Amino acid sequence: MRAVTDDVPLLDDLMPWSVAPLRLGRPWVVAPDARTLRARWEALVRAGEDERAALFRPTRARTLTTSVAALPGQRTATARFAREAGPCPEPVRLAHGPFDEQWLLPDHRLLDAARPELWRVADERQVFAVEQGYVPRAAGPALLMTAALPDGRSPAGRPGRIRPLYRRPGGREPNIAPGLLELLGERYGTGVAPEDLTAWALAAARPSPAGCAVPLPADPAVWAAGVALGRRMADVQLRGARGGERPRLPGGRRPYVRATLPARPHLLAYEAEDEALLVGDGGRISPVPAEAWEYRVGGVRILELWFERRTAPAQSGTLEAIRPATWPQEWTSELLELITVLALQARLESERPDLSGTEPLTRTGLRAAGVLPAPGAARRPASVLDREEEGPEGQLSLL
Repeated sequence: MRAVTDDVPLLDDLMPWSVAPLRLGRPWVVAPDARTLRARWEALVRAGEDERAALFRPTRARTLTTSVAALPGQRTATARFAREAGPCPEPVRLAHGPFDEQWLLPDHRLLDAARPELWRVADERQVFAVEQGYVPRAAGPALLMTAALPDGRSPAGRPGRIRPLYRRPGGREPNIAPGLLELLGERYGTGVAPEDLTAWALAAARPSPAGCAVPLPADPAVWAAGVALGRRMADVQLRGARGGERPRLPGGRRPYVRATLPARPHLLAYEAEDEALLVGDGGRISPVPAEAWEYRVGGVRILELWFERRTAPAQSGTLEAIRPATWPQEWTSELLELITVLALQARLESERPDLSGTEPLTRTGLRAAGVLPAPGAARRPASVLDREEEGPEGQLSLL
């Protein structure tokens, strides 16, 4: 395998700046709904000194007395958490692994490794390409895209890297190897935008032990078809963010709740004959295409993983045990949308470009053209000097 894949460009070649996955440190800072996070915060700040320490779950990176700066763009306190008595910070949307959008407490004092460089460039123009963990012979995509801040989690295998499309806020300075877009434009006879490259990567990327491999065709027609397919994939995965439309299946194929979901469902099953998703005792959603039920990332079935994260029992007396007493209506709406997203994504993946017999643009060719290796500066975060950030204990942070 190594000899076959060595000369195929990696996403690391094409989008040089990457960030490691977030390391949250304590599971209670993430929840499927914002109300739960506010309830957990209130329980924590109301607790006495000893109880607060137990609930907090100190680690080597974060304790109740750790002093850290605020996360870029977030108005949260920077005093040591042992003295915290204020209101809950406004939860933010988090891409909690593939296809699972949850909520996060954006307080740097609670997160072991929050990756501030990602927060610094997260805005209404940014999108993130997230590599998926490599699992030999496992089904699933090598690359996904999100508009929400991603934590980079993988359901199986070693987590991949997070690659913002832009290196600066406001959609400035694409995170693309210098000279690559111009080279591709010359080869394909048309302008190539940064979004074209990420669209192609979504459509053509494949997993490899070395990382996310992105073969580049020499044929302009193959490139154009792949870019068009990747843009449709991006629309589905971004779920209406960045000016797109929310994904919808054709009429007659849209999933509906046929029997009310129970207050506390504990099982999820699928009836292939009736294309029905069975949720707990009596809950029923249909039609659910088989490709949505079978959709996997890293070999893990996404619908089952999504359900487990909302229903798995939590240890009594922990902050994770603070959760909705009954299944919220908003979770049902999110489940219906997830079914739609997975069904559409699976259908689009069946249209991936066939690169067999085409002349590829290799890493050797990119080196000969002077595109590779990317300069060291392209692999480091850009300096962002137009924002003030609060340092520990309220001091101004120097960037």
